Amino acid sequence: MGVVIPFEGSEQKQPSLDPLIALTAPDMVKVNEAILARAASHVEVIPELAGHLINSGGKRIRPMLTVATARMCDAKGDSHVKLATSVEFMHTATLLHDDVVDESDLRRGKKTARLIWGNQASVLVGDYLLGQAFKMMVETGSLESLRILSNAAAVIAEGEVLQLSASHDTSTTEDAYMQVIGAKTAALFAAAAEVGAVIAGRPKGEQAALESYGRNLGIAFQLVDDALDYSGKQALMGKSVGDDFREGKITLPVVLSYRRGSHEERNFWKRTLEDGNQTADDLVYAQKLVERHNAIADTVERARHYGDIARDALAIFPDSDYKSALSEAVDFCVARAY
Repeated sequence: MGVVIPFEGSEQKQPSLDPLIALTAPDMVKVNEAILARAASHVEVIPELAGHLINSGGKRIRPMLTVATARMCDAKGDSHVKLATSVEFMHTATLLHDDVVDESDLRRGKKTARLIWGNQASVLVGDYLLGQAFKMMVETGSLESLRILSNAAAVIAEGEVLQLSASHDTSTTEDAYMQVIGAKTAALFAAAAEVGAVIAGRPKGEQAALESYGRNLGIAFQLVDDALDYSGKQALMGKSVGDDFREGKITLPVVLSYRRGSHEERNFWKRTLEDGNQTADDLVYAQKLVERHNAIADTVERARHYGDIARDALAIFPDSDYKSALSEAVDFCVARAY
């Protein structure tokens, strides 16, 4: 077996979101302006609470997908900006509701809105943002876009309830886990990409292709997120490790480790995740278990599979800078695990 020796300067360029960010920048300025305008209210707590989460440092990949797919499909006017803003508001509302359900104290290293303003205000401001999102959808005059995004909102809510029923349940199967992330994460990615083609008036085949792109990108994105939560790479990226573990979430690394583990190891997962009885050393042991049973590598391998499906979905579109950036976004999502 030969050994490959890399020469200086021969390192492969790491995939990045930079091309997507650069291409969508002019429209994302408009999206950000719309976010500030639509989150405004004479009720003081609404812009304060919404701004706390909106300005917390997220990449805004979902609205960028709407902008990029619309531009790739030669959309005219500014309707895609309203749809992208709607997508971001739907995502923000979901985060507000999630933090209440999960009783989370931190998000991206900062105090959650519920910890500062309380659960009731967080839920109600999330509802306000959803209302503003639907107003903007109606303003575009695209009934099909409204149908797609409103359906996504219903599916996301179903996914939240499904996750709640599976919470702390170590008997959760991989299929059940995939059903949860398909609803909670992938549905909004799918809708965000699909409405770009819809608002541009593109054929059904192109709309379906972008729905597939978004859905499979969303699945890959969430799989890598779940793998990173047990990985040392997360710490190197400056993010906290073990949030899912502390909250008792059943993610794919846990599902695989539990299935492949010994009786004693399964009792460990039951104690820490089902019973919520955790000690200071338990996270380190949990990380050793997912490593021992190859659970992180296998989770990332599944993410790569869905990433390949997403990339292939773009094949029907002619080559362009937008297509290239959307394809690189898939590579970036998976490459975060390395």
